[in-house]
Amino acid sequence: MKSFAGVIVLLLVAACSAATSSGPPLAASEGSTAPEEIGAPPEDISEEDAPPARCGGILKQGGLILCRGAPGDTFRIGEADFTAGPDGYVHYGLSRLAPERIAIFGREFETELEIAPRQDERRTVTGVDCDKVDARTPEQKAHAARSWEQKQAAFATFEEGPGATAGFVSPSTTPRSSLFGPVRRYTGVSKTSGAACSSESVHLGLDFAAPVGAPIFAPAPGIVTLAEADLYYEGGTIFLDHGHGLLSVFMHLSDVGVTAGQAVSLGEPIGRAGNTGRSSGPHLHWGVKWRNAASSDRDGDFYIDPALLLDLPLTD
Repeated sequence: MKSFAGVIVLLLVAACSAATSSGPPLAASEGSTAPEEIGAPPEDISEEDAPPARCGGILKQGGLILCRGAPGDTFRIGEADFTAGPDGYVHYGLSRLAPERIAIFGREFETELEIAPRQDERRTVTGVDCDKVDARTPEQKAHAARSWEQKQAAFATFEEGPGATAGFVSPSTTPRSSLFGPVRRYTGVSKTSGAACSSESVHLGLDFAAPVGAPIFAPAPGIVTLAEADLYYEGGTIFLDHGHGLLSVFMHLSDVGVTAGQAVSLGEPIGRAGNTGRSSGPHLHWGVKWRNAASSDRDGDFYIDPALLLDLPLTD
């Protein structure tokens, strides 16, 4: 499930946007996002025997920096400090607008990583049904408000897990239909009021051209923190916390096959694709949000590119 034929299907994605050597780290080679593989630290080690700290990962805007050292090691990445967990790892997300260089300081270690730029497209989508973009009636607004509260509570919940260190697999066997990162401007009219509307958004996930009922699989181990059949924008939705602040979000499902608090394994079925919420056609939207577990400010969290995570090596 590592590669797919490219199929471009025009979908309304406004809802999708709402809701890896002891030496210097190895950056991805030109034209490639292949990450550096960083092994796990041994258990029960003294400070003298601790493995040398190092950082690598998917060094591209929308990617993920992985730093490895001894449990409890502190890494200063950019302007923030991060402490390695029991597995010795720190995960640091790279936004789609991340700077071209990021300085990192650790135990007897410092480096500056070069971050490859993205080349995301811009396009205009016309003929949009405005009623599928914004909540307009009192009932729709109340539904959207309830859904927002459920999502915020789940975003603020953190579970333990391997994060990206176990690797990722695709959640669907169907072709990809819309990539992470494009900026789209939508124009249209409301079918109920006739009023014109215009908006601009960034597609913050990876879509698959999955028909209604197609099975969805856990891309990595995790704990379910949200399992709801009817969020306003997202429809049937699952939040899967992989640990280290990484959270998978699956939207527009026709069937939610897990419950909150449930532990799932890599590749385990969790639901079925659909056309629920503010979707204009059957598909699966998969988003991955990086959250800074060291901060209580959720406004600093952001989505990273799920497709890049599929380049990480799988481990047993």
